[in-house]
Amino acid sequence: MNFFEITQTISDYVWGWPMIILLLGTHIFLTFRLRVPQRKIFTAIKLSVSKDKDSTGDVSQFAALATSLAATIGTGNIIGVATAVSLGGPGAVLWCWLTGIFGIATKYSEGLLAIKYRVKTSDGNMLGGPMYALERGLGQKWLAVLFCLFTAIAAFGIGNSVQANAISENFIMLLNDNGTVASATAWLNNALSLSYEPRFYLSIIMGILVMTLVGVVIIGGVKSIGRICSALVPFMAVLYVLGCLYILFINYQYVWDAICLICSEAFSMKAGIGGAAGTAIMMGARYGIARGLFSNESGMGSAPIVAAAARTKNPVRQALVSSTGTFWDTVVVCAMTGLVLTTSIIAYPEINFHDGGLLTKKAFGMIPYVGTPILTFGILTFAFSTILGWSYYGERAMEYMAGKRSIRFYRIAWLIVCFIGCVMSLGVVWNIADIMNAMMALPNLVALLLLSGIIARETKHYLWDGNLDKEAPDETT
Repeated sequence: MNFFEITQTISDYVWGWPMIILLLGTHIFLTFRLRVPQRKIFTAIKLSVSKDKDSTGDVSQFAALATSLAATIGTGNIIGVATAVSLGGPGAVLWCWLTGIFGIATKYSEGLLAIKYRVKTSDGNMLGGPMYALERGLGQKWLAVLFCLFTAIAAFGIGNSVQANAISENFIMLLNDNGTVASATAWLNNALSLSYEPRFYLSIIMGILVMTLVGVVIIGGVKSIGRICSALVPFMAVLYVLGCLYILFINYQYVWDAICLICSEAFSMKAGIGGAAGTAIMMGARYGIARGLFSNESGMGSAPIVAAAARTKNPVRQALVSSTGTFWDTVVVCAMTGLVLTTSIIAYPEINFHDGGLLTKKAFGMIPYVGTPILTFGILTFAFSTILGWSYYGERAMEYMAGKRSIRFYRIAWLIVCFIGCVMSLGVVWNIADIMNAMMALPNLVALLLLSGIIARETKHYLWDGNLDKEAPDETT
């Protein structure tokens, strides 16, 4: 067994049913413990575009949300959903959606703890996240250090190299048939007596470009990242959703059939459409839940790291804003992607829907002239914004473990990995990142479950007792 197979085996084990049940169980437990905070989703959306100007924090609530969404709305929302459908059948879409609905409560809880247990540094910056909840709320600093260690490592994988690779691969695919690129490659090979393919040179160019663009943004810290994400995330999300709506308009006669198919396959014990191996309910649930959890990161502990930097009057206000991240990411974007793919399966039965990438290309190819560019642009921007969001997560984890001076070295390493991700194959990196993500989730779930009483108390006081506009006492010292 080689190293790739070893890491694949470990990844399959840690993301097996025990982890899925633990995460989904936490979602459901917090939903009912907090009296279904999902009911306040429209209040939360309103708060997300409001400003608590006189409150303590580094960035606006919207900027914190945009940075969080930048890290979560990534290639998983496009190719990831297609993979869930290809492996688990159309029923996986409903399980993915249900995971998002219940995951809103977990993302809410993470945001609340991030504000309640955040600290203010000597230079006035706000730091928070699961590590501070574990240390200040539970007195378990060793768990906090473990969380930061797993976060710093995982960030290089799922938040950096695999996203850089997605940017590079899609850029190369876009220029693959360009005669100018082939001619330039032939000239360069002849001049330097080399024999490289165009892919080699294009990946080098993309590596330098991605590394430069990321460096320009992250050098300004959370405020710079927040500004870019506040502008980029809404634009890219709206463009992608409009593309999905156009496809659904074209396939309007199949929309109701698609909804019926998704619901029936989600609870069917028969083999899924196309003869998928295994029973539809088991395959659909496994891949739908796993993709939903992986997409919105509820329970993973990443989003509260940036939520802690928000200017907000009290923990519950930012908790509500944070919860909208899961709503937009999974309940809206992933659901629309799943519906687009399912209508395409019905409309084009000749497509081998077990090939997620081909299915996605076929669906967006139905948009004349701009379909493929929209898909490509969506993947490029989603991946780039994910790199920005996760860079902040990794930096805060390093700062907790090794102090502020370590951030400079972490940023250098971050940019180097951006370049490497553009030019290398990433099978092993994906597996290691998956393992580290699961390891991140475990200490974070400990904090959520053991501090659920405090979360419920704060929620009752500010949300259900009508004190949402009340200023909370300063607990940052």
